[in-house]
Amino acid sequence: MSEMRADKTILVPGKMPAHPVGRIEERFRLVRIDKADPALLTEEMKQSVAGIASATVINAAFIDALPNLRIIANFGVGYDGVDAAHAGTRNVMVTNTPDVLTEEVADTAIGLLINTVRELPKAESYLRAGRWRAEGPYPLTRGTLRGRSVGIFGLGRIGRAIARRIEAFGLPVSYHNRRQVEGVDYEYHPTLLSLAQAVDTLISVAPGGAATEKAINAEVFAALGANGVFVNVGRGSAVDEAALAEALGNGTILAAGLDVFADEPNVPEALLARENACLLPHVGSASVHTRQAMADLMVDNLIAWFTKGEALTPVPETAHVRSGG
Repeated sequence: MSEMRADKTILVPGKMPAHPVGRIEERFRLVRIDKADPALLTEEMKQSVAGIASATVINAAFIDALPNLRIIANFGVGYDGVDAAHAGTRNVMVTNTPDVLTEEVADTAIGLLINTVRELPKAESYLRAGRWRAEGPYPLTRGTLRGRSVGIFGLGRIGRAIARRIEAFGLPVSYHNRRQVEGVDYEYHPTLLSLAQAVDTLISVAPGGAATEKAINAEVFAALGANGVFVNVGRGSAVDEAALAEALGNGTILAAGLDVFADEPNVPEALLARENACLLPHVGSASVHTRQAMADLMVDNLIAWFTKGEALTPVPETAHVRSGG
């Protein structure tokens, strides 16, 4: 660690797990504020902060308030909360934490799919409430994985990991991306609607942002049909949640399993009221093992940037950024 730039100040706005905070403190000067609000920055912070380690929204105004900022290390593979395009214009590197959470989120997606189709959480609640003993066996589920065809919206690292698991169930896989993925044999659909029309099970791993805002809408749910199942482990903003609640309520689709929501942790009452929705509190990568690996990669990006002038996992919008020391 002889090359470590211990004089560098790293800002942590908002909540951050203890493990990465401890690693940052060992190697840098750490400062913290309650949230990423320029009004909370002291003059000393504005001049000294060279890096941000964050799991929250970092907008253009906050970036501009830190004239000596050189890197934003994002805790998570999704970085739609960070204005990476603006950071790129300011010669500020942005990094995320891909790969280390791929398998965990893919596992969660499959678990959520099975729970949604076979109603396993409801069956457990039935047992725990004494209803098995009092009323007899849990009712047969209308849903099954047998005979299903699965479409994946967003065939990136996580999407491909989910596809491999779906193949193991003996089910056909197809997908929609902005562009076709080279080197995969899954059927490609040029539009999300055509994908929904071709399958009865849609798994979204789509990122957030303007390009996907409410892309999964009433028309898509209608295309899935009455036997349709929708699972989301991507971003809640990609879904028209009001349309989804309506589709679940009127039988347009059979069921939905959601790990993400548009305004977390606020889940729409209309979705909470739907018994055919399986809802999780954004736990896709939430194991000790995976969250520690994510935290380590976030901190390792800071270390690499300030010791070697290179980021380990730069996001595309800032791939051109070079270290200024």
